[in-house]
Amino acid sequence: MYRLGLLGRNISYSFSVSYFKKKFQKEGIQNVSYQNFDIPKITLFSEIVKNTEGLKGLNVTIPYKEEVIPYLDKLNKKAKEIGAVNTIKVTKKGKLVGYNTDCYGFIKSIEPSLKKHHKKALILGTGGASKAVIYALKQKDIECNYVSRKASDLVSFTYEELSADIVSEHQIIVNCTPLGTYPNVDSCPSIPFESISEHHILYDLIYNPEETKFLRLGKEKGATTINGLKMLKLQAEKAWSIWNLHK
Repeated sequence: MYRLGLLGRNISYSFSVSYFKKKFQKEGIQNVSYQNFDIPKITLFSEIVKNTEGLKGLNVTIPYKEEVIPYLDKLNKKAKEIGAVNTIKVTKKGKLVGYNTDCYGFIKSIEPSLKKHHKKALILGTGGASKAVIYALKQKDIECNYVSRKASDLVSFTYEELSADIVSEHQIIVNCTPLGTYPNVDSCPSIPFESISEHHILYDLIYNPEETKFLRLGKEKGATTINGLKMLKLQAEKAWSIWNLHK
């Protein structure tokens, strides 16, 4: 039996287990299981690797996409450039290799909505997922600026500094924070939604609920809205091809 899973903290909301279970049933894939590895701190990661018989790969989610890197034996080139990992392959020799398939899932899911006027993006949050988003958008020559609660060398604007003009100028806004994830569906990043227009794309990496408050407020202003479900599916299929269990 090959074993796969999702590494994260407080991940009962995740659709990954049901996604792969349906995939295995639909495609007649046998002798493979997928489960949540929900751990309170990254130091327990080594125990998972040591004690999970037949472990062949993992997806990685909040908050471990960066924290897991020191525990890996190797990063592929793209993951190293991004500085975040969301897929781990266990090689036949037992080595742990980190990959990033978030960048692929994100760009493939937003590409159909991109227009010539989409030149600048605001990236809400500075975690591992945001690094993949910025990497992907920069491949399209889109200028990216980080937004966070606290000022730092990485951050272009704090939420308090976000003006109507800044939001009008940045016509892609990507929520990479967990704000609005089920069950906390009444929360969302604090931005000047009155400056959102039909020229904007609002993209939320969250997919549960299907429409977050962030997306709902954007839609009310005529913006194109995208949730994270297609990204999840695309990055999951990319991860499956990396694990390469039946080849």
